[in-house]
Amino acid sequence: MVYIPAGRTHTMKQPLFLKEFDELPANYETQNNPTRPGYPSWVRFGRDEVCPIVKDAEPRFYPSYRRSGRRCRKSNRLNMPIIDNISWRRVIYFGKNIAGTVSFHVDTLEGNDEAIGFTFTESSLWISAETCDATQDEGLDLPLWFNLTTAGLYEADKAHQRGGFRYMTVVHNATGTVAISNLTVHWIASPEMDDAAAYTGYFHSSSEKLNRVWYAGAYTNQLCSVDPTTGNSLGLPLAGWEYNYTISNGTSVLVDGGKRDRLVWPGDIAISGPSIFVSTNSLDPIRNGIDSLMRLQQADGRLPYAGSPFNEFIGSKSNTTVFLWSFTYHCHTLNDIYDYYLFTGDLDYLSSYWDQYKLGVNYVLQFIDSTGLANVTSSADWLRVGMGGHNIENAITLASIMNDTSNSTGWATSANGIPPAANALLWDDETKLYWDNDTQKVLHPQDGNAWAVLSGVANGTRAAAISDSLEGRWIRPYGAPAPEGGVTISPFVSGFEIQAHYKVGRADRAVELIEMMWADFMLDDPRMTNSTFIEGYSNDGSLAYPAYQNDPRVSHAHGWATGPTSSLSFLGAGLQLTTAVGQTWKIAPALGGLESLKSGYQTPLGNFSVSWQNTSCAFLGVIETPKGSSGDIELPVALSWTKLSLDGSNGTTEIDVTNESTISVKDLAGGTYIITIS
Repeated sequence: MVYIPAGRTHTMKQPLFLKEFDELPANYETQNNPTRPGYPSWVRFGRDEVCPIVKDAEPRFYPSYRRSGRRCRKSNRLNMPIIDNISWRRVIYFGKNIAGTVSFHVDTLEGNDEAIGFTFTESSLWISAETCDATQDEGLDLPLWFNLTTAGLYEADKAHQRGGFRYMTVVHNATGTVAISNLTVHWIASPEMDDAAAYTGYFHSSSEKLNRVWYAGAYTNQLCSVDPTTGNSLGLPLAGWEYNYTISNGTSVLVDGGKRDRLVWPGDIAISGPSIFVSTNSLDPIRNGIDSLMRLQQADGRLPYAGSPFNEFIGSKSNTTVFLWSFTYHCHTLNDIYDYYLFTGDLDYLSSYWDQYKLGVNYVLQFIDSTGLANVTSSADWLRVGMGGHNIENAITLASIMNDTSNSTGWATSANGIPPAANALLWDDETKLYWDNDTQKVLHPQDGNAWAVLSGVANGTRAAAISDSLEGRWIRPYGAPAPEGGVTISPFVSGFEIQAHYKVGRADRAVELIEMMWADFMLDDPRMTNSTFIEGYSNDGSLAYPAYQNDPRVSHAHGWATGPTSSLSFLGAGLQLTTAVGQTWKIAPALGGLESLKSGYQTPLGNFSVSWQNTSCAFLGVIETPKGSSGDIELPVALSWTKLSLDGSNGTTEIDVTNESTISVKDLAGGTYIITIS
């Protein structure tokens, strides 16, 4: 049991609800955000997309996420009734997944051995007065108990905050009488942000489903940005949980999940990192995560499968020292460095790791054999059997940035050999998909085929065929299957599939998958949180993730499930950085049947934003990029349209687009342009 003495004060309160409300409406009204303090004036939409006003009961509470010591928009404290029954319990529903530390005030206390306990769960499946959902491989977490010895303030210690819960049950386990008040949950996620609502990016479209998904992805990553001193303590007994392992330096680090797996995983950063960039642009958690991985690199170049204390935990089972290595996650770490440099332009940071980066690239290249493909023997990956990764092109790009081309020729030779080898050895013309490998042709993986499109291994015709075949395997209403993971539906891998559909010109298919899988199922299913995204589930719709035997362990706030957030900004809105911080850029919208779409984000150069409207008569747009930058635009053209008008600071340019399906304008100077195609 945990007893924390009185004496601490708090100014930030998370609103609590006393009854089980109905689910929040699937299509709540989008809130405009014109003059909110702390926001840049150019941000048009804010956190109301994530935190809709709850209208189901009085008093009406408005969620606020300002940190302790900061001004709250509205503060609510919950006064509980007198508790005088051993079977008394109360389920408190928050309306969304949250993270925090519990405190309450004991006003009066009568009886001996009195205690108040709390249980937590992200999913309604595991609401209980006796147990929480799970953070470990087996069993259920037990309640967080407070021994009551005197009146005053009680608060859970830092190690016993809970990193993800939508429901909290208050339990009394004795025969005396207790009166408590000011039951409060103190927000603890995204500690690096003074104002966790201060998004620098935004997204809004004519599809309310996409709007909800974009902001839920951003919010999920905030729950996965945690105080580095509150990482997992793996292998604890089932009597409780503790977040007390220091997993990185700094004030915040990006981890796998909010509730559990509070560890650094490079594969997750590959998805969650870009989604953080386009939403909060709070990149310190990414940097601290990369740093923690690079510190573990071995002398031969191997990068860790996961951050500490994962190796320590695995080694403790056999009382040995181990270093788990994954070909794919090794490549993800290298790609994470590339992305961080792309978003920040921090050349000093890149320089500090350049020798280690080259060592890491050269280590994986030794696995490319005479076939031109990598012969991978490590079984460690996201869950799947077998693996693949292609990041040599990024390495060549960084080499030119570092003015170090000593390895570029060898890297280019290896990169150029992969497509012909893969097409000769792995393509299955019957299914129009690639086999997983050339030794056991038993399945056509979702991840490998998506990556074949993204890496350019698949040419135009084959890439389009892969998109068709992947769509043909969808299991409605649940999503896109990953047969390499058995009966799994993986939001992680499906994030790459979304990118693949966009790349082959099937934005309509990407939009359909996001709306079906992320909005209709992962948000609206009553077992979910309606605010964050689940780690994975089964292709029959059950919330059983094949990686675990223990269903309550599944995380409902997992950063690797947030791929649509960055895809909608980069590929749907078409805001793409082609060099660091957008010194050069490409704007290529792909609305996929949407009538309108607006999006924007910031880099150190300034603001990037677009606004598109697609009507039967014309395609209209406004783009804004920083002065001093330059880039290209690529726009769709309908058969009946004949003219593009581009209105900028230097006047109006008109271009004949008769009989064109797309039109490109090269080398535009940064600035604001109004576009009309009709």
